[in-house]
Amino acid sequence: MTLTTPASLTFAADPAVDADLHAQILDLWVEVSNAGGAVGFVAPVTRETVRPALLGHLAAMAEGRTRLVVGYDEEGRVAATAFLALNSHALMRHWLWVYTVMVAPGLQGRGAGRALMAAVADAARAIDGIDAIRLGCRGGLGLERFYASCGYREVGRVPGAIRVAPGDDRDDVTMLLPLR
Repeated sequence: MTLTTPASLTFAADPAVDADLHAQILDLWVEVSNAGGAVGFVAPVTRETVRPALLGHLAAMAEGRTRLVVGYDEEGRVAATAFLALNSHALMRHWLWVYTVMVAPGLQGRGAGRALMAAVADAARAIDGIDAIRLGCRGGLGLERFYASCGYREVGRVPGAIRVAPGDDRDDVTMLLPLR
């Protein structure tokens, strides 16, 4: 599956992860984190800080529990990613989680995030039996408004569940996108 977007990104679902793609995803994750992105870390981070989290996603992919969507810029470099985690619980296999949604900081505000979320929805629809996507986001950054503009709706909120720093607790917001 490929799709060209207004931000000139082309998306691929489930690309083969070789050493180059691994390194580019790692570099993007560090860049997004250090630009203040809410992708599991608080700046400043290094490749060594982020590497274990990426290895966890890649291990889940190797086990067939997680899928990957990658957005490439005009030069073929990784500029956006999202990981789709399948549910193993027998009563919850009809929906999946999306994690680590990232867009290169230089592309933000140019439609790349919206295009990434559309590619995520397309990838989820291509998986048999998936009826919805859930995601969690850090409150206090306006992410709920962004995801709502992509069709997601807030379905849960845990106040103060994310501690960014001492005295800086943020809500953990759960969003849902029905696919059918």
